[in-house]
Amino acid sequence: MDNLLRSLRFVMMLAFLLSSFPGMTANQLDLASYSIAYDAKRDPYVDIKAALKLASETNRKVLIEVGGDWCSWCHILDRFLKSHPSVALRLHKTFVVLKVNVSDANDNAKFMATLPPTRGYPHMYIANSGGKVLHSQNTAQFIVDKKYSEQQFMIFLDYWQSLSG
Repeated sequence: MDNLLRSLRFVMMLAFLLSSFPGMTANQLDLASYSIAYDAKRDPYVDIKAALKLASETNRKVLIEVGGDWCSWCHILDRFLKSHPSVALRLHKTFVVLKVNVSDANDNAKFMATLPPTRGYPHMYIANSGGKVLHSQNTAQFIVDKKYSEQQFMIFLDYWQSLSG
């Protein structure tokens, strides 16, 4: 009986915590700087090492998002995530996000040569916590009626969240 009561309390506490999660905003997440912005000065080799370590510690995969400040669709994606906090929260719950800059200031060619070719920007790669690239994702697949679709992102996140670790 005591075990049943403890289990019931745990489930109730977990339900309370999960119900408060949707009220959070993406800005309340404690994200690493490599998850927030494209930065030509950052070293993607240093960042991927940190992202892989965090992914391993938190049982997530790494989502490498390639683009830059010059990229209009990269800005549209950032605005979409800011205006859809449930998508942003699920994204960061499922993945450790690593933004890699590709621009005239720093094309990160050596790092990019380790990945499959991009098919436009922004472009996403999914890697496991060991660094193996599992998937290459064109973000155009998230667009419906010339806008990013919350439903398409959630389908993508549901799929990858179901493949934990």
